[in-house]
Amino acid sequence: MLKKVQFYFMFAEGTWLELVTEEDAAFIKRFILCSGSLKELAGVYGVSYPTLRLRLDRLIEKIRAYDHVQTADAYEKMLRGFYAEGAISEEAFKSLLSAYKQKNKKG
Repeated sequence: MLKKVQFYFMFAEGTWLELVTEEDAAFIKRFILCSGSLKELAGVYGVSYPTLRLRLDRLIEKIRAYDHVQTADAYEKMLRGFYAEGAISEEAFKSLLSAYKQKNKKG
């Protein structure tokens, strides 16, 4: 299914849609089908409102992280996306980004 998601968003190269995973796409679709009602969406997922709100906040931060750095390359954008969704810690993010930038300065 990920390939289908990538196919649908091919038009969006250079935008935050490049970071959309299959899970993100499903969440966005359900959010739209619930007319943006977080209460209703929480019921669909069978989770509490605060849990759902956290998921939405992470997706928002992922988009902001991508949009914030217009000149970043694909690797940096990927790292920022991982950090925004909580997949890596702030310490790991900073360490990986710093090492990557140092490597690119030399090369």
